[in-house]
Amino acid sequence: MHLVIQGNEIETPDLKDIAKLSGASAIERLSDQAFRLRNASPAAELTARCADAKLDHGFVPEGRRLGDFRLLVMDMDSTLITMETIDELADMVNIKPQVAAITERAMRGEIEYDQSLRERLALLAGLDVSALQRVYDERLKFSPGAESMLAKVRAAGIKTLLVSGGFTFMTDRLKDRVYLDYTHSNVLEIIDGKLTGRVSGGIVNADAKRAELQRVAGELGINKAQIAGVGDGANDLKFMAECGVSVAYRAKPVVREQTTYAINHSGLDALPWLLSAESD
Repeated sequence: MHLVIQGNEIETPDLKDIAKLSGASAIERLSDQAFRLRNASPAAELTARCADAKLDHGFVPEGRRLGDFRLLVMDMDSTLITMETIDELADMVNIKPQVAAITERAMRGEIEYDQSLRERLALLAGLDVSALQRVYDERLKFSPGAESMLAKVRAAGIKTLLVSGGFTFMTDRLKDRVYLDYTHSNVLEIIDGKLTGRVSGGIVNADAKRAELQRVAGELGINKAQIAGVGDGANDLKFMAECGVSVAYRAKPVVREQTTYAINHSGLDALPWLLSAESD
């Protein structure tokens, strides 16, 4: 196994200390924010030591390469992009705190997702559809390293699937903007240019995200070991359970506890280094 260490600032004393703790045979520089410690082993103190230094870490099996993966599955809100779309829509009508509180409870797994979405959308009934464009134009930002990560996986021939409890208004535009292969999200019901506070068709919840992943995997003829996934909320856990490698991105504890890796300090450009034991 090789230990990948990543962070915004990696101090040499921290890196040497972690190498010693893990018994690594060599330190390989991958970038300014990433190092690979070869032939490392888990140690009881390792997690706490990395946390103290604000560093992400993950053990990667020897021989695994980025090109071994065929599909990357991603959540959208607070994962691929920095915002929660529905919270920003709520801000347009000055009810963001009320909606954000429901969002937070859903992400922690304290409230059933379908119920949370219905409650939040009902608060937005009557909102002019132009608010969607404003949120896209004025507030949508990619998470740090997201575009770099997408370029790298695309160059490796990996297909991309965005599964989101957000809305097609955003996912359709992101699909064209960053060349995603597949997207799946909720369709907002709009009548006379206003949001009705409902969705058209079924709600894209945890089960729907998993089902779409399974559908795409079947279409591509790939198995679990060839799929990687990244998300941040409780409703991402079912699709990430279908992935050979799952990554919690700046996620809630309930998510970090059930995934292969956690990225708490780095950007999404940390993800490819966790999928490969070698520099392609």
